[in-house]
Amino acid sequence: MTYKFKPSILVTLVVISLLASCIPRKETLYLQEKEAEMEFTPATEITGKYVLQPNDYLFIHVTTPDPKLSEFFNAQQGNNINQNQGNTMFLYMVDDDMNIDFPYVGLINLKGANIFEAKEIIKDKLKPFLSDGNLIVRLGSNYFTLLGEVKSPGQKKMNRDQITIFEAIGMGSDLTVYGKKRDIRIIRPQPDGKTLSFSVDITDERIIDSEYYYVYPNDIIYIRPMKAKMWGIGESVSLGILTSLLALTLTIMTIASYSK
Repeated sequence: MTYKFKPSILVTLVVISLLASCIPRKETLYLQEKEAEMEFTPATEITGKYVLQPNDYLFIHVTTPDPKLSEFFNAQQGNNINQNQGNTMFLYMVDDDMNIDFPYVGLINLKGANIFEAKEIIKDKLKPFLSDGNLIVRLGSNYFTLLGEVKSPGQKKMNRDQITIFEAIGMGSDLTVYGKKRDIRIIRPQPDGKTLSFSVDITDERIIDSEYYYVYPNDIIYIRPMKAKMWGIGESVSLGILTSLLALTLTIMTIASYSK
């Protein structure tokens, strides 16, 4: 018995293939409204939560009513203090023992301290030298790393004490079309030397109010690829898939014509 080819079957197969070859729109959109599938811890600013770690840098600047006394404490000393391109603040690196080497004071240990606690520790060390003055302490020249499906991967400098996950992605010129927005892996070094690893879903608008909204210094952000990348599939059907489907169609039609 000779099988009679039905064009309608071919059309159906082609349509199904085309639909299956597109990345769903919901996979490409940020901040979608979703049902409450899980609870989030409310977002908090990181400046009070982030505990200083070795190789962090601090901006420290002392001001007093006496300009000469201010200059005395802000004088550039040692190899780990560098003037910030004309700015009156200086960068102090936290060493492996969690110390900074401050001019005329010596080593100041900041183990286990956040930025606010560090300010109080430094201020207390300066009491024997200062009866009246103001101290500015903040994070400076800290970095995070972007890897995977991002247009501009690499180590990125944080230009403020804290940035959001979207600002971090923006610094990488956005995700590629294959970037998996539902499962972004963040690896976060801890002060005890261990690492915390977790995933975030940036298609969920609730992330703005969650603990995952902010990027910490030293974070490693890895953008996973979609499975579609294996097949060369983009937001729309690729030219390769269209060519293959067309060739398949012509082959089937030729075989069917000879079987009549």
